[in-house]
Amino acid sequence: MASKGNASLRAARQALGFRSQTALAEAVTEAARQIGLRIEVASRTVRRWESANPPWPHPDHAAALEALFKRPVTELGFSPPWTDEMGDERTGQKFGDTRSRLPLRHRGFGTAASHLPASVAQEFATITASHRRLYWSTPAARLHRLVADHAQFGFELLPQVSSAAETVLARAVSESSLLAGRLGFFDLQQPELAQPSLVLALQAAHEAGDSLLGAAALAHMAFAPAFSGDPSRAEEARERLRAARAFASRGNANSETMAWLDAVEAEVETRFGDPRRALALLQHAEKIVDEHDSESHPSPEWFDWFSPVRLAGFKGNTLLLAGRGREARETLEQVLTVLPEGDTKQRSIYLADAAAAAVLEKNPELACRYLEESLDLLARNWYATAFDRIKAVRHSLTQWESLPSVRELDARLYDWHTTVNSLVG
Repeated sequence: MASKGNASLRAARQALGFRSQTALAEAVTEAARQIGLRIEVASRTVRRWESANPPWPHPDHAAALEALFKRPVTELGFSPPWTDEMGDERTGQKFGDTRSRLPLRHRGFGTAASHLPASVAQEFATITASHRRLYWSTPAARLHRLVADHAQFGFELLPQVSSAAETVLARAVSESSLLAGRLGFFDLQQPELAQPSLVLALQAAHEAGDSLLGAAALAHMAFAPAFSGDPSRAEEARERLRAARAFASRGNANSETMAWLDAVEAEVETRFGDPRRALALLQHAEKIVDEHDSESHPSPEWFDWFSPVRLAGFKGNTLLLAGRGREARETLEQVLTVLPEGDTKQRSIYLADAAAAAVLEKNPELACRYLEESLDLLARNWYATAFDRIKAVRHSLTQWESLPSVRELDARLYDWHTTVNSLVG
């Protein structure tokens, strides 16, 4: 009598020498750590995977399984929950929701017969580059749907292109997924949208053999635990950054990339209560950025979210969270002076931070002026992260609520445009 259960996974497990489900659980956990994912797989999870009707693995679990077995999960006895190309109305899927539409692999990278011309990969990459440029000036919610769908489309094309074109296409898929993750986390403030996109970005970077994109995906994964407000997640964020640094080193990252990793780590350490460590990291970042030679060792084109000016912005925020109001305000004012006019999202953030610094200096009128400027920018280009910082500063102005400047700020903060945008994102 044929044995019941997931015979494909059981056979693959035994082929690798894992005699028990517990041994496989430990191996998958270790494989996850090697690709920068901090998960613990229990033997009962493996037991469900080897059952007659195995559930589709969580994205992190799927990434670890594929890293361990070197094959797509669809070849390990798992059937994806999406079985057709039905639209949103039929599936009941929420607008822009990528949680179930962004599997790590659809039919497996490079497993189907190639029949698309090599030019498809370059054409796809051209659209990816356009989305990258649109990020700085278009509404986030609409762009997120476009980018997430684009990444999914490229993902499905991967098995159909030649091996020569696969690297170009996988790299573009990784970049698109990374952008979708940035939009989900920073612009829409929905970490549940960002995580599967970042995992897909990491997996596609692996397929492309691009360690720098892998480092970028891993470093972005550190933001969710850092911003969670949960001290128990500190090691999770730090482990993602250790993995990101290992990938960056493997990819011969230039000093600008390493400075960005310093800045991300500084953000993590600041939010977990170690501003001294954060400022030391930023000092190191400033040093290596000053030594960076962009002509001999340029950064990738997709690495467009970091510069010496934005490093100074990181420093201003760290000084602010360390309670050093005057230094933070002076630093941020210098940043605002040299920040390019087109960087409206970052300008709205820096204005909100400068306002918070003014509150520390007990200067509510100046704080309100900065917040009004930030709201002017949000009226043209909504940015949820900036709005949250504005609200936090307004809360700190409670003792000055009777001032005309604070009342005028409230009139702006709760006008039709701002209120509706804050609710629909």
